[in-house]
Formats: sequence, C-alpha cells, structure tokens
Amino acid sequence: MEPKESISNNLLQGTFASRIERRHSSLPSVIVIGGGISGIAAARDELDFVLLPATSYSCYHLFRLHGVCNENPLAPLIRCLGLTLYRTSGDNSVLYDHDLESYKLFDMDGHQVPQQMVIEVGDTFKRILKETEKVRDEHRDDLSVLQAISIVLDRNPYLRQEGLAHEVLQWYICRMEAWFAADADMISLKSWDQEHVLSGGHGLMVQGYYPVIKALAKDIDIRLNHRVTKIINGCNKVMATVEDGRNFVADAAIVTVPLGVLKSNLIEFEPSLPEWKAAAISDLGVGNENKIALRFDNVFWPNVELLGIVAPTSYGCGYFLNLHKATGHPVLVYMAAGRFAYDLEKLSDESASKFVMLQLKKMFPDATEPVQYLVSRWGTDPNSLGCYSYDLVGKPEDLYERLRAPLGNLFFGGEAVSMDHQGSVHGAYSAGVMAAENCQRHLLERLGSLEKVQLVSFRDEILEDAVPLQISRI
Repeated sequence: MEPKESISNNLLQGTFASRIERRHSSLPSVIVIGGGISGIAAARDELDFVLLPATSYSCYHLFRLHGVCNENPLAPLIRCLGLTLYRTSGDNSVLYDHDLESYKLFDMDGHQVPQQMVIEVGDTFKRILKETEKVRDEHRDDLSVLQAISIVLDRNPYLRQEGLAHEVLQWYICRMEAWFAADADMISLKSWDQEHVLSGGHGLMVQGYYPVIKALAKDIDIRLNHRVTKIINGCNKVMATVEDGRNFVADAAIVTVPLGVLKSNLIEFEPSLPEWKAAAISDLGVGNENKIALRFDNVFWPNVELLGIVAPTSYGCGYFLNLHKATGHPVLVYMAAGRFAYDLEKLSDESASKFVMLQLKKMFPDATEPVQYLVSRWGTDPNSLGCYSYDLVGKPEDLYERLRAPLGNLFFGGEAVSMDHQGSVHGAYSAGVMAAENCQRHLLERLGSLEKVQLVSFRDEILEDAVPLQISRI
C-alpha cells in the first residue's frame, strides 16, 4: 500500500487532477479559508487568491466600532466610503462601550432605578475593580475576575451593596461579561485589563459593516458555501478539500475561520497540527454573545441609547440597545452573553422573541408586538461556534503568538490571533492583513519572484486623500 505521505504529495502534484481546481495565473496562488472580514482583508491584490467561505459573510450582522479614531485600521476605508459613525462612549467608560449619560435602568418589576443610585454604584464598581489589582499582585496563581471581586468585598465590607443597589452592581458585572462574551468566573484576572483599547471611545456603524465588506470584496474570487473539511500542507503546495469532495490547490493558504471552529476540529489538518499549535487553540477561551433584534411599527420607548434590567444575579440582568437613536429605525436589540447566551439558543426564535417581549412589557406595559425579529445563534452555528476569543484563567501568556505563527505554507488570521485587539472587527481585519503580508513575503522569497510584483494594494492607496471621520452624537 502506498504510504500516506506519498498519497498526499501525489494529490498535491495533481495525480487526481479531475478532482482538483487549480489557479491559472503567473502570480503565486493562495487559498483563503473563512469569509469574515479577516479573510476578505487577507485577499490582497498582489497575489492570486480564491476565498472559500463556509457561508455568507458573518460580519454583515455587526455594527460596533471599538476605537473611533484615525488610528483604527478601518478608519481610512470608513472615511473613503463616507460612512457615518455614532459615538456611544468616550474613553474608559465604566460601561465599556457606553457612557453613563443616555440610559434608563429598571428592576424586575418594571420600576425605574434612580439615576443617582446608578451613578453611585458605578463609582463603587470602579473602586472594586481597582482593588482587584491588589489581589492580582498578591497571588502568584491566576484567579477569575469573580473570585477577585469576592475577595475584595470580603476585605472591604463597605463596598458591598444591598437590595436594589446590589442588583445594580450585578448589572455592571453583566456589562463586563458582555464585553468579554463570557461569565466573570471564566475571565482571567491576570489579563482582563491588559487589552490595548484604541482611543476615541466606541461607536456604531450607522449603515453597518456591509459597505465595508462590499468594498473589500470587490474583484476577489469568492466561492460562497464552500465549507473546508480538510487541509493538506505539502512541502510546496496546499490543498483544501470542501464538503462535496472538490479540492483546491495553491502555493499557500491563510486560515481565518473562527476560533470556535478550530477548537471543534471540524477541519482536519494533514499533517496534524503540532502540539504547541493545538494547545494554543485549546487554551484560548471562546465567548458567546447573542442578539435578538426586534423591529416595531412605532417607537414606545424613551429616546436613550440603552435600556437595562437589574436583577439579583448578573445572569438575570438584561440589556437593550436602542438603534432608533442612532439610525432612525424603530429597532431594539437585546443582548445576552456567556452561559445566558447559550441558554437562549435552546429556545426557538419565536420563544426567544416572546421572552424578550415579556421583559419589555414590564418596563413599558403599552409595548406593541414586533413586526419582525432576528435571533442570532453564534454558539451553535457551525460556521462560528462562538463569538470571539478571551483569556481563560491560568493559561500561558504566549497563546496569541503561537496561534498566529505560520506552519510551512499555512498562515493564520482571524480576530483570535490579534494579541492587542482580539474580539474586535478592526482586530480581525488587521490580523488578516498581517497574515497576507507574511504569506506574501514567504511566497515571493520562496518562488524567487520578489522583484516582479509591486507591493501596493488599493487598501494602501485609500490612505491618501481621505475626508475626516463623520461622527455624530445626538
């Protein structure tokens, strides 16, 4: 019987040419696996690319921009396209991506929480988080954020909150969990505040990310609904096999699929990933945050940016984003993170919508029924299996470097390899660009054609002659 290694090499050299789709170009060829913004950003102009997404672009449904500033890697494209941003917070907000100036909180019975209480508990939450730094310094071993908060409250009883104030504190913890898409008992105390957040605060893309995706995808060879199941990495070629058995061969490949897909081993690698790479995939956490978008015929809620529901536990708290204030569309988006997000996915779309409406009607008894609703299922969607990465308790610090590191002709993108900006669209974009640049350098040096290719992309050209960012705050 022919050895397995020989079979792989024969495949890559074209023994079974009838089952293989090759690229016909004088340029080095690259397969990009994954159709999010990282994969689209990786498809550079200087090489011959084919993009294989498992489905349509996942980031169509996203609308947040973290870092409303010119330093954001997406700013040049946003400016060039004339897209409008709506700023929701400045820097260092206790609510992360919102400020404490346009909101209303309610208890489980629908009574509004006094604004002064919300402000005072917010100040207390800041002090609690500051005290967790001492806990971190005192413990050699990592702890969870929730463990650290418990230690702080035991040491400082005056920081404890009772009754309604306790429920407001739980809501702040809920907002923190939404930032990481994970429960506080899963978040690393060592790493939770080490992320490099761009200046300028946070905002909403008023038109969503579709215009950005459309511009980046122009003239790229994109094959929708091509779910890759196997990647063979030979010494000179890479072959990707899709579900229907077709094979794509190129000089290299860039893998930008979500971390959840890598963790689930839905893609077989041949040869198998080395232990150091597999361990990096295993040791990084992948979060989950689901959205239930409700569109109404009329606006029955106040003109604030967010509506919140406080509860005795962070699990029971709720959060609505008011898109009407930013976009003019009568839409509320309910957000749930961590275990609660997974529990919501156990419901049908109709049941999830009814659950959200029960909460709304406690706050607004005259609330009308939605005319349309959309429920995300990032945790169980086979094309995502989670939202974005975060640092688990007690894991090594070099996970992002190991995940990003290439393997021969294989390169890795996606938000999870962005050490400084994981969990963000601009982080995913930058990771895709970096993977493409590393892949390009590797191929051009290996193939000896460095002098034949002009290393300029339209993405670089739009850095010139750009209008200022269009930012509003009503």
